[in-house]
Amino acid sequence: MSSVAPSVSPRTARPSHAPAPNPWTMALRQLHDTAGRLQLDPAIHARLASCQRELTVHFPVRLDDGTTKIVTGYRIHHSLARGPVKGGLRYAPGVSLDEVRALAMWMTWKSALVGLPYGGAKGAVDCDPKRLSAGELERLTRRFATELSVLVSPDRDIPAPDIGTDARVMAWFMDTYSMHIGHSEPGVVTGKPVSIGGSEGRFEATGRGVALCTRWAAERLAIPLANAAVVVQGFGNVGAVTARLLHEYGCKVVAVSEIKGGIYNPKGIDIRALRLYHQEHGSIADFPGTTPVSNAELLELPCDVLVPAAVEGQITSLNAGRLRCKLIAEGANGPTTPDADSILAERGISIMPDILCNSGGVIVSYFEWVQDLQFFFWAEDEVNERLRHIMGRAFDALWERADMTQQTLRAAALDIAVSRVAEALTVRGLYP
Repeated sequence: MSSVAPSVSPRTARPSHAPAPNPWTMALRQLHDTAGRLQLDPAIHARLASCQRELTVHFPVRLDDGTTKIVTGYRIHHSLARGPVKGGLRYAPGVSLDEVRALAMWMTWKSALVGLPYGGAKGAVDCDPKRLSAGELERLTRRFATELSVLVSPDRDIPAPDIGTDARVMAWFMDTYSMHIGHSEPGVVTGKPVSIGGSEGRFEATGRGVALCTRWAAERLAIPLANAAVVVQGFGNVGAVTARLLHEYGCKVVAVSEIKGGIYNPKGIDIRALRLYHQEHGSIADFPGTTPVSNAELLELPCDVLVPAAVEGQITSLNAGRLRCKLIAEGANGPTTPDADSILAERGISIMPDILCNSGGVIVSYFEWVQDLQFFFWAEDEVNERLRHIMGRAFDALWERADMTQQTLRAAALDIAVSRVAEALTVRGLYP
């Protein structure tokens, strides 16, 4: 089968000595610790420790050679307490039900933390999009959209891009849903092309949010951004945009990685030139003026800011003691395990937690959804300013709580988010 590269990085290789942490176990431990701090009602805790809906589908996809392959997909709704659910669709080999559960829970906290009227969801298909032709990818997407049609709608469940998916995949998904209902419904997904109801600024939103949080955190921590050394794990949509914006802020991006490994230059890497090189060669390997590093080595390079922008479970108890950064800005979901959190806190390394740091994508997805429902669209500068306002407000509230309670930023973020969802459950009561 021919190859079509996704718009975001595939799953970044984990150090060979580190077993893959279970993301659902990580998410449940975070919730358990938060429930203890908040003295959460046990009944509310139990509801939040379970996903409200879990759909697993097995469906056939016709390949280009005429054969069919049975593919497994998932869609998980964690909580609907604060509104319709929102969350991406991930195409990745080996994706598991527990991974999707964790990602759905983290989406619930993310939306609550920044004040969006959403619950959390996530979807995934166990496949390697790089090994699918364009036709195979489209047929897979349209069949998966059909399988999910029992759940999705603009007022129930609104998917978006994630690892291995992009605006083109969202266009196919939206078109399939629209064909089913007999009229165009752009609000059923976000992250679409602008030509069919997508929002200006959506493509860069997650990376822009990571860069903004990095800048604000650096100011609070008295880390000068001028020539600050930055290491970015992952050079997909999030990592590449973050690296470019931090470079524009005056930072010196010294290392970048992708699935096959990374590149390093302590004097700094020209990010614009690297993006052009990546577009031309399909890889960052052998970029002139750099030396190769593994993904494991990259995380431990000396720097001011480390941006893990790949997948979950990259910073664990096995490598947290060797990190040499001052600030971690989590571009990925769940890149740091709870055990690693404790080690990093003891070492005085600050973490800008994922549920705020990478929330730019869901915030601008919310903007896109609102624009689609109104059929009234905003200019990119307006989108970016609204993004900055919402994230800035959430950042200030988070920092204030962390200072007041002497907590880590992650603990403070989870306390705010979980308490908001718990309040919604309490106010709504129990049906019947």
